[in-house]
Amino acid sequence: MRDHTVRRMSALHTFLYRTTNGRVGRRLVNNDMLLLSTVGRSTGREHTVPLLYLREHNRLVVIASYGGRPTHPEWYRNLEAHPKATAQMLGEHFAVEATPMTQIERSEWWPTIVDAYSDYAVYQSRTDRQIPVVWLERTSAALGDEFPTNG
Repeated sequence: MRDHTVRRMSALHTFLYRTTNGRVGRRLVNNDMLLLSTVGRSTGREHTVPLLYLREHNRLVVIASYGGRPTHPEWYRNLEAHPKATAQMLGEHFAVEATPMTQIERSEWWPTIVDAYSDYAVYQSRTDRQIPVVWLERTSAALGDEFPTNG
C-alpha cells in the first residue's frame, strides 16, 4: 500500500474513532485499537494515528511496524524525541509516557504480538530494521491507573 493511501486511511480511521468516541474503529483485524497523539519532532504540532494495542496490567503495548517499510513510522520517531503523548481509548483521553521495550522484553513479547496479528511476522520479514515495540504507561494520575475496556 502506498504511503499516501496509508495516510488517508489513517486519517479516516482517526476521524471516525474520534467522532464516535470509538464506537466506530475500536476494533480492527480482531484487535483493539486506540488513538495515539504525539508531538511532531520538527513541527511541534500534534499528530494522531490509530494503532492496534495489547495490554499488560497497567501498561499498553504498541508496535511500530509501518507495514514492514524500511524506516520507522513517524509516530515512533516523534516518541523518540518526545516520549510524552496522549492516548484515546473509546471516549477517554489520558496522558501516557512511551518507553521502547528492551531487547529481552521484545523477544518475550514477539510471539504474543504475532499471535494477536500474524501480519506482524510478514512485516518483520520485509525489512532489515527490527520493528520496535513500545510500552505506553498512563501518567494522568487523576484519572486512575486503569485503562478503559473495549468490551
